[in-house]
Amino acid sequence: MSQCPLEINKNTFLIDGLDLNTNERTGSYVLDERGSGGEVTIIETGPSISVQQIIKGLERLNIPLNDVKHIIVTHIHLDHAGGAGLLLESCPNANVLVHPRGLRHLHNPSRLIQGAKAVYGDAFDDLFNPIVPIENNKLREMNHLEELQIGPNRKLLFLHTPGHAKHHFTIHDSLTNICYTGDTIGICYQELYRNKINFYLPSTSPNQFDPDEMLQSVDLIESLHPEYIAFGHYGVSTEPAAVFEQIRYWVPIFVSEGRKVFDNGDDWGILKDNLFHRIQNYLQQLGIESTSNIYESIQLDITISAMGIIDYLQRTQK
Repeated sequence: MSQCPLEINKNTFLIDGLDLNTNERTGSYVLDERGSGGEVTIIETGPSISVQQIIKGLERLNIPLNDVKHIIVTHIHLDHAGGAGLLLESCPNANVLVHPRGLRHLHNPSRLIQGAKAVYGDAFDDLFNPIVPIENNKLREMNHLEELQIGPNRKLLFLHTPGHAKHHFTIHDSLTNICYTGDTIGICYQELYRNKINFYLPSTSPNQFDPDEMLQSVDLIESLHPEYIAFGHYGVSTEPAAVFEQIRYWVPIFVSEGRKVFDNGDDWGILKDNLFHRIQNYLQQLGIESTSNIYESIQLDITISAMGIIDYLQRTQK
């Protein structure tokens, strides 16, 4: 089921991690500056089950594992960073770059594991094992507005962008004008995007979702005037304005629907159903039939997002 890496832009490639054994679920980006005397950088590892896909993708790109210098995780949720330790074992010359709030959790992932088990329950082992701790001398924290030069004409700018999580940053690539946004400004559904439907949903998973911070992060990313948005889930959009518009549209809806459920004493399962009906009605107006396979992915995403919205309301009592 392994697939060839997709060329995104100048020396920039996307490897499908086949997370959940599903195409276009979670991806890793490869920035290859060896031709200019620079370095190889990977952004996002996905979970450990995706590491073999990354290794196969690097082989197809003729990139030796020893040439990988930087492994960047936008945040430490296990579907984005769970494979970092395992990949690092195969890339001995690399360091892992992480938000300052996330560094200690990659060194000692016990709390990450505990939190993921609370969300995913009995499915945890199949989804995420193994979680390999990373030695401190292999970890590097990246502060807000810090830069990393990866080639003579290519540098990466790191911006702290909370909202989805407090341990989240976004990376701006000076060469390609791509912003790698992880989950901060949502999820892209490539099946719809290929059909010229700009539909993006916020990712509001537990337990640090904050709608105000998410919208502030949208503003910050927009201020960079990127030409491309590269999502953790999944792929690249050449329509940044549509991405910003959609997240600003859906975040208030997610929260307002959550408040209705929360005020009635109902649980996240009711919220999930309510959100699904709103989203389905929205997409049907765009011509997406109720039988479309895309709704399976949306159901999965809003299940986790509904949990995060109720968690946010419980924490803030709003």
